[in-house]
Amino acid sequence: MEDSARILVIEDDVDINDVVAASLRKTGYVCVQAFSGSEARLLLKTAAAEGEAPFDLVITDLMLPGASGEELVRAIRANSDAPVIVVSARSDAADKVALLKLGADDYLTKPFDLDELHARVAVQLRHAARGAGRAAGVLRFKDWTLDPEARTLTAAGEPVRLTRLEYGIVEALVRRPKKVFTKRKLFEAAWQEECFVEDKAVNVHVSNIRGKLRASGTDAYIETVWGIGFKLAE
Repeated sequence: MEDSARILVIEDDVDINDVVAASLRKTGYVCVQAFSGSEARLLLKTAAAEGEAPFDLVITDLMLPGASGEELVRAIRANSDAPVIVVSARSDAADKVALLKLGADDYLTKPFDLDELHARVAVQLRHAARGAGRAAGVLRFKDWTLDPEARTLTAAGEPVRLTRLEYGIVEALVRRPKKVFTKRKLFEAAWQEECFVEDKAVNVHVSNIRGKLRASGTDAYIETVWGIGFKLAE
């Protein structure tokens, strides 16, 4: 259930960490707090080793003692597809693009409004739940095999590890292999709800997918339609 989701809040500023966690708890979420990157890494490892319920979502700052936010995003993505929301005072577009490439799902610039954070948390959890409940049925396109129930992709016989959103983009393309998607419509098809994002963010996700497919020789399956968006190569 979305309201009882387990959220890991990683922030070295004690006041901000306490305010965010208290606010989320009032909504019904279960919050675990970490005040350094090393503490967060320990909590993630302990939960996995002891078989505890995994975190349903992670909120992390970037500038952390012990391990940076970038290192944590990379570590989380190696073992989990839980949504990651980065909260940082760094507002440069390059920083946002870099975090998306690492696998972050959203980026909120400090100072931020708690209501906006709540809205973004709700969207991420809703999307994760919707993806988990999507109808099964193996999908195939050339050398790709997709299992919507397990949300896995095999390319030329080799498994390809994708983030939740990356998998959603590939599945949306495969379900409508002849359609030319605008960048926004492709993102919305993967997200399964109306969403407004920068075209640059969609480009980053597609670039990530192609990079992961390169070893299988199937990265050219996703074709850029200049001035419009993307489609599958016929």
